[in-house]
Amino acid sequence: MSRPVRTLLFSTLYPSASRPTHGIFVETRLRELLKSGAVETRVVAPVPWFWSTDERWGDHAAMARTPERETRHGIEVLHPRYPLLPKVGMSTAPLLLAIASLSALRQVISDGFDFDVIDAHYYYPDGVAAALLASWLGKPLTITARGTDLNLIPQYALPRQMIRWAARRAEASIGVCAALTDVLREWGVDPARLHVMRNGVDLERFTPLPQAQARQTLGLSEAGQLLLSVGHLIDRKGHDLVIRALAALAPGHPQARLVVIGEGPERAALQALVSELGLQDKVRFTGALPQASLPAWYSAADALVLASSREGWANVLLEAMACGTPVVASRIWGTPEVVTAPEAGLLVDDRTGNAFAGALHELLSAPPDRRGTRAYAEGFSWEATSGAQVDLFRTLATVAAHA
Repeated sequence: MSRPVRTLLFSTLYPSASRPTHGIFVETRLRELLKSGAVETRVVAPVPWFWSTDERWGDHAAMARTPERETRHGIEVLHPRYPLLPKVGMSTAPLLLAIASLSALRQVISDGFDFDVIDAHYYYPDGVAAALLASWLGKPLTITARGTDLNLIPQYALPRQMIRWAARRAEASIGVCAALTDVLREWGVDPARLHVMRNGVDLERFTPLPQAQARQTLGLSEAGQLLLSVGHLIDRKGHDLVIRALAALAPGHPQARLVVIGEGPERAALQALVSELGLQDKVRFTGALPQASLPAWYSAADALVLASSREGWANVLLEAMACGTPVVASRIWGTPEVVTAPEAGLLVDDRTGNAFAGALHELLSAPPDRRGTRAYAEGFSWEATSGAQVDLFRTLATVAAHA
């Protein structure tokens, strides 16, 4: 195939003008792929329908404010609406998502972009809906698994059956870590259709600043050791364990402080825990921050702590390491594939505050050289992943053209 491969990226996890950080990891992967010059793409990123744009409705209103069509970083994006029904939404979402999106995909084709491959991200409901669309339009399909779509949602019987059907329908399934493709392999999916393509890290955006300079820029005291816990404020991210770890760490590291970056439904409970443990002067909540501000925070910190119970491939780990900051993280799912050397940081087997405190004490007492941590992260550029995607898409497009 002499011309670039044409792909149609399909996912509800994609940023928009009204939600610029939503699914930014999917957009980042696509932008890195397009740098190859071997792929052209359009994006269909559906959003649930909501009736009001009034800001009092929070994220629901932000969804309602999403434009029907926009161009982001030179990429054309359509945002069709789909109904998400209360109570039965989890079971009906794939079909409703596919039906509501079909006209958008046909619009892309009628606009002159007859794509070769559907590139879906997140297995449920997105991947299942994409499998329906691929069948209706006669297109080859790849589905990328990213984490909870295969390590949590399959606990529910009906979604698990639909995911297994989609995995058999897809010409290829991509996991951002081997632990995710292992799930599909155990289900009997043909190993030849399984591919591990890990996320990389933007080494130009996430680059080290001198720690003292970063702290001065952020208005932080240079004294004491600074810990970060970054992510949506939900139970599975384990921010509460990091707070408890700080309390347990205090006798040996009395000047240690914690900054929690993120927003979510657990914020009030986490703030209550901080008060209960008497840590009001040691813990700061910043709320959600734009990605552009994160390198300064990573550079200012002595360690990033990720106490999640489930992760596919946690981008924050590599982002911190690229800024020279080692990590302490739960030994779960894809994380041991990210943290494989002492200069990267430490893994924790028991998800308890005391266990994290012990690992933090070990790390802070003998921290790795920050230049070594940065050098470790440099082994995770996007080049290999983008090349593997290009090869896969080109193969599927060529096979389809000769079918």
